[in-house]
Amino acid sequence: MNIILSGGGTAGHINPAIAIANYVLSKEPDSKILFIGTKKGLENKLIPNEGFDIKYIDVEGFSTESKIKNLRPGIKFATGILKCLSIISAFKPDAVVGTGGYVCAPVVFAANLLNIPTIIHEQNVFPGAAIKFLSKKSTVTAISFDESKDYLKSAKSILTTGNPIRPAILSSSRELSRKSLELNEKKLILALGGSLGAAAINDTIVEFIKKNTDTSLKVILSTGERDYDRVINQLKDTNNETFEIRKYIEDMDTVLSAADLVVCRSGAITLSEICALGKASVLIPSPNVVNNHQEYNARALEKSNAAFVILEKELTYDLFLDKVQSVIYSDSKRSEMEKNALSLAKTQACEIIYDKLKDIVTKK
Repeated sequence: MNIILSGGGTAGHINPAIAIANYVLSKEPDSKILFIGTKKGLENKLIPNEGFDIKYIDVEGFSTESKIKNLRPGIKFATGILKCLSIISAFKPDAVVGTGGYVCAPVVFAANLLNIPTIIHEQNVFPGAAIKFLSKKSTVTAISFDESKDYLKSAKSILTTGNPIRPAILSSSRELSRKSLELNEKKLILALGGSLGAAAINDTIVEFIKKNTDTSLKVILSTGERDYDRVINQLKDTNNETFEIRKYIEDMDTVLSAADLVVCRSGAITLSEICALGKASVLIPSPNVVNNHQEYNARALEKSNAAFVILEKELTYDLFLDKVQSVIYSDSKRSEMEKNALSLAKTQACEIIYDKLKDIVTKK
């Protein structure tokens, strides 16, 4: 199959597309894969790093505050459709897949105009604007949670798949990962702020690193681009070797597999990967998302006793420390949370989406 994929802005939209692309290639090595994204989105880095070709269009998201502010995005959307029509016509895909973010809207819209089969995928309970818009015409709308059906009443066809997880995550080995990171007997706390970073998590982890005297712990913090220099500067006089600061974690399969506790936002893809590997977590949902969907994601894990949830407005160092210590210093508690997280895992999404791709391509 020849497939065009599009999803962008954040890793939460890009990684599912990468997972689907890799799965298609694992089944059909002769397949041709092309991504369409923007130069300003994280896809500009992640897609080439995975070895895939990418074509660029110039689009931006619409404002929910003012119609006047949507004049430029509207013009770019129209020109984006024209550019996509040209790219799609030249590539001649058997199907087009969109995984969310505003960049996928003109791509899938153009494919629908050309009567090319399309699948769009929503990672969260509450569908984003692009997915809602595209679901009315797309061949199949794939969802990760059954609850999403309530918000997609106009969708042409709905299929529950779960979230696509990268093969490298699913096949990772905790033992080999810990050896690779030279952890020995140290417990690893992995702190992530999402692909864009999170100041609240970064600041809390910086305080934890400064106050931590337990050399049996190792902290790896992914700050994101914005906070990296600030965090490095704050820790420049901290004299211990129990921490490692990175802008972004390239080897997520290794680091996540090795972790004993994960501190992070609660984007759907991150939580899917945590559950797939059975990791205990302290979740701090981002308050800056549409429909507060990250809190809903996090509460699902909390309800199953797989995670602790701390809202950012309630986050204090003492509360954070209490949750971390209750997990990291209790093997029984951590084991219980790991077991519960694993019970929530849905790891067949790529297979289900691939099978549906084969089905709709055959029927076209």
